[in-house]
Amino acid sequence: MTVDKNHHYLFQAKVSDRQLECVGTAKDGQWLILQNPKTGEKREIYDAVSGAAVCSLKHGDTEILSQMNDFAKQSAYTFCAAFSNTAAEDLAEFMCSKSEGCFSSAMFVCSGSEANEQAMRYAVQYHIEKGDKERYKFISRTNAYHGYLVGALSIGDNPMKPLLKKMLLSDDQVPKISRLMPYRDMKPGMSEEEYCKMLLDNLEQTFIDNGPEKVAGVFMETVSGSSIGNSVPPKGYLDGAKAICEKYGALLILDEVMCGLGRCGYPYTFMDPEFGLTTGGPDLLTFGKTIGAGIVPLSGVMVSPKIVNAIKEGSGMVMGYQTYHSHYLNCIVGLAVQRKIYRDNLIENVREVGSYTKAALKAALKDCMVAGDVRGAGNFISVELVKNKETKESFPPEKDMAKVLQEKTFARSAHFMCINGCNGYEYVDGKLVQHGTHITMAPAFGYSKEDADFIVKVIAESFFEIEKEYL
Repeated sequence: MTVDKNHHYLFQAKVSDRQLECVGTAKDGQWLILQNPKTGEKREIYDAVSGAAVCSLKHGDTEILSQMNDFAKQSAYTFCAAFSNTAAEDLAEFMCSKSEGCFSSAMFVCSGSEANEQAMRYAVQYHIEKGDKERYKFISRTNAYHGYLVGALSIGDNPMKPLLKKMLLSDDQVPKISRLMPYRDMKPGMSEEEYCKMLLDNLEQTFIDNGPEKVAGVFMETVSGSSIGNSVPPKGYLDGAKAICEKYGALLILDEVMCGLGRCGYPYTFMDPEFGLTTGGPDLLTFGKTIGAGIVPLSGVMVSPKIVNAIKEGSGMVMGYQTYHSHYLNCIVGLAVQRKIYRDNLIENVREVGSYTKAALKAALKDCMVAGDVRGAGNFISVELVKNKETKESFPPEKDMAKVLQEKTFARSAHFMCINGCNGYEYVDGKLVQHGTHITMAPAFGYSKEDADFIVKVIAESFFEIEKEYL
């Protein structure tokens, strides 16, 4: 085979063109060195979103990397159906110890999509163990993202979903409830309590309409991720959702793959006193991304005593195995990452500097006519771009403002997640049309107030430049 230097051999993103390539890190580990594969030109970019809200530690963390050789030497592959390993056992114990008694077991896979599908299976198994074999439906929100595998894509509401609909679970199996987006869906004069009641009434009616006895569980992101940009639930919403699930015998499953494990300022985001659960934890919780800090692929499911006991008293066996369940090297690295996060008080730093960042963004964008809502928790923060601040009107979809915003922030040497579609999507004559645009930040947990000032400066300058050019 003759190697064609102009051919893109890696099957991802743009098939016809090679992306900028990361060839290293710079400064304190929060900067990436990117190289143009055609010209060889390099530049340094501040990674304000940690790839996809992944890096809890800064890139190239020397403490963790210095242990990798020893970790690898200790590692031996074992299949979880036959043997366990000390790394997975120790990590599970550590994760449970931070849950204030809400979880008594954990399992580990490699991606958030896998974790969410595992949670679906565990929910169905729980009901089977209890003698209830007719529960097969999962209620979930519109404008939500839970992954790209068949089950995960089915419970989500991704713009690509309609194109793949024939291979997914039927609409009957995955009924939808209202999205969580106070900025756009709270009616004029509506209080937070009234908005919360409206959402919970919608959830309960969805149970009733779909046969409560057929619902296995309710899936929801504790704080929304990339689809609509970090919408935080109103106080009492999670408690209300849990109560409705318990009323009808279904499970509450929280997806914290993107928002959890410190990203929003608490060990588990449902612990946030402003909007979290006050009646214990969910039945199942999925996690990922930050647990491995981008060093290893790692995710999983936290399992409540209720689920563990049902299986223990029933078949005694967890349903299903995968090749890389509880992979030793991934788990021992994940444990080292988590221990460092707690030792160095990085979750507290997320809470403190995140609060500072959010306040600074609101102040900097107060008079910007294209800055809509500033929302989020911890350092998981989004700003919605609008054409009219008063009416909340979005820019026309054909303007592709996510691309515009990405280019303007990148020109200022920072990388964010800029996405269209936070106000919904539709297909018109077979073409995808996405409404609304937001920019999301999710830096490493150890970022400083100086880093926050840089982030705010880049976003504010970019928004004001858009105001000048597009209004």
